[in-house]
Amino acid sequence: MSLSARLQVNPEHRLHKINPRLYGSFVEHMGRCVYTGIFEAKHPSADAFGFRQDVAGMIRELAPTILRYPGGNFVSTYNWEDGVGPVADRPTRLDLAWRTTEPNTIGTNEFITWCRSVGCEPMLAFNLGTRGVAEALAYWEYCNHPGGTTLSNLRIAHGYSEPHKVRVWCLGNEMDGPWQMGHKTAEEYGRLACETARALKQCDPAIELVVAGSCSKDLPTYPAWDRVVLEHTYEFVDHISLHLYVNDHELPDLPAYLAVGLRMDAMIRTIAATCDYVKALKRGKKDLFLAFDEWNVWHWKNMHPPGFQPWCYAPAQVEQLYTMAEAVVFGSLIISLLRHADRVRIANLAQLVNVIAPIMTTPGGEAWRQTIFYPFHHASKWGLGEVVFSRMESQTYATKEFGEVPFFEAVAVRAPDTGAITVFAINRHLTEPLPLTLDLAIIEHVTLTDSDPLATNTATQPDRITPCPAPQPGNLPPLSWNVIHLQIR
Repeated sequence: MSLSARLQVNPEHRLHKINPRLYGSFVEHMGRCVYTGIFEAKHPSADAFGFRQDVAGMIRELAPTILRYPGGNFVSTYNWEDGVGPVADRPTRLDLAWRTTEPNTIGTNEFITWCRSVGCEPMLAFNLGTRGVAEALAYWEYCNHPGGTTLSNLRIAHGYSEPHKVRVWCLGNEMDGPWQMGHKTAEEYGRLACETARALKQCDPAIELVVAGSCSKDLPTYPAWDRVVLEHTYEFVDHISLHLYVNDHELPDLPAYLAVGLRMDAMIRTIAATCDYVKALKRGKKDLFLAFDEWNVWHWKNMHPPGFQPWCYAPAQVEQLYTMAEAVVFGSLIISLLRHADRVRIANLAQLVNVIAPIMTTPGGEAWRQTIFYPFHHASKWGLGEVVFSRMESQTYATKEFGEVPFFEAVAVRAPDTGAITVFAINRHLTEPLPLTLDLAIIEHVTLTDSDPLATNTATQPDRITPCPAPQPGNLPPLSWNVIHLQIR
């Protein structure tokens, strides 16, 4: 097959603004994300607080804007009080979500200080699984109240005289999931989330609240869960969360896998429509926005390392090496988020280090970038400003789940300061390059590709797959992620 594609871009037809929070990520007390990931006190690169500076440097390069913490499933049995005060006095607990032992060496204050040191905004989650309204209010007061009360003075006594001023808070995590500690029905959770949100907004109307929506499109409650929860909480929340992990499970072949990102488009459309229905039902005036606060490629088989023993410390849980093919799948998810940035105002790549992550580490050793590091890095660097109108044309291929899928997929972004146009594009064809016809001249074309779809970056070959200038600008290599900067007329 001889491929071809055409992309028409109208820089003056601006579709919607991109919230920088679209490029968020996620730090959960899970596996090695925290311990031997961002924090390893005895590592040669560790700073005075024990945070790995080789990892911090890569995070600054990746440039996530907002980091969700501390979970995830972990938060549904988490007592925030365990992670504050002198480290020597903190209790060691069982992490019931991931069946490990949590020393609480890192907690809220350490995380927020580190988070801002790498240039990110903190996004905290309340435990609404095993706790409730009172505990949420106490956590907010400890973090955000200036002083003069028991809890704010406790923060000051712990060495943090200024309030943390956390703006975005999650009302629990995946409460629709039967695996969740404290799992609830939509009615039960909706009532709890409503009263928690009402109380928090009375304390601080300026904070933004994310209510827990559907965490899987495959649950029988989807999307009725979202409708019921929003009917309870519409007046008091700003965003509803949705989660999606994609993989090749039950897909027949690699071409079908390369199309799996289209599930994100469908989920966004469904939940946005549900939000609009509740707005109409409530005779409301405000729009509800989406927080895609967990998304990535995740193969479930990587849940536990070989020989895993429950209740151990920082095991290598949920770690996987990402292939070149998965970098293209990942890129398609980036394109989907940008395409729907009018409704998706927050998104959090799950997770940041080691646990299904763009950055990997060896305990005591090196850190390296996975293949998925690069599409995220490119988007966080050049995917700010506004999405502009573009029209794509290319050949397609047939799939059982998605019907006809184009080999070529792209989105165009206009920079806020210069007006420069950047196109993010993928070629899904495994063997054929894709010559691209554009109505604007190309200034630069960077591509990420490899002749082997299953090639990965590893500790011993950390730079096997890295971005490089396209050999023929405007010609998308087979199975590739592409960044194309265009000349404005």
